[in-house]
Amino acid sequence: MEQPLALPELAAHGGLTLRSWGLSDLELVREASEDDYIPLITTVPCPFSEPEGVAFVERQWGRVASGAGYPFVIVESGGRPVGNVGLWVKDLSQGRASLGYWIVKSARGRGAAGSALVAVARWALLDLRIPRLELYVEPWNTASVRTAERSGFRREGLLRGWQQVGAERRDMFIYSLLRGEF
Repeated sequence: MEQPLALPELAAHGGLTLRSWGLSDLELVREASEDDYIPLITTVPCPFSEPEGVAFVERQWGRVASGAGYPFVIVESGGRPVGNVGLWVKDLSQGRASLGYWIVKSARGRGAAGSALVAVARWALLDLRIPRLELYVEPWNTASVRTAERSGFRREGLLRGWQQVGAERRDMFIYSLLRGEF
């Protein structure tokens, strides 16, 4: 298991590119902040303001600099940023890391989340040599369930009351992908 010194740019299926966050991505943060769900499960500011958007981008830089995680902006072939996929390594000493992803509403349904998830999983398993990847999905979120399963992740079970989302604790499906399965 190795941690990179910087965030690489990754190519993903469908002409997508995964790259680091920049201040040019404030419109993506603004659109994400207007979503009913994204601000509940992330640090995307709600309501949006330019200073809060800048602070969000700077937090992404800090995660890379500290080695806590690797957040990528998902960019369509025409250059439009449409979401985020992140690799979070707080449990790396235990041989595992977790992934998370979100796509703004205007770009959903085109496979961007799945393509980005596969690209980051490949990087994590093959290049960083992380033995186990995990992700967590609320049972009602059928689009994310499909994304996880189509990307090769296997559902292991239901974690009851696993995560605080907004004002309540919610159940999560846990999914995993092992290095030898990719």
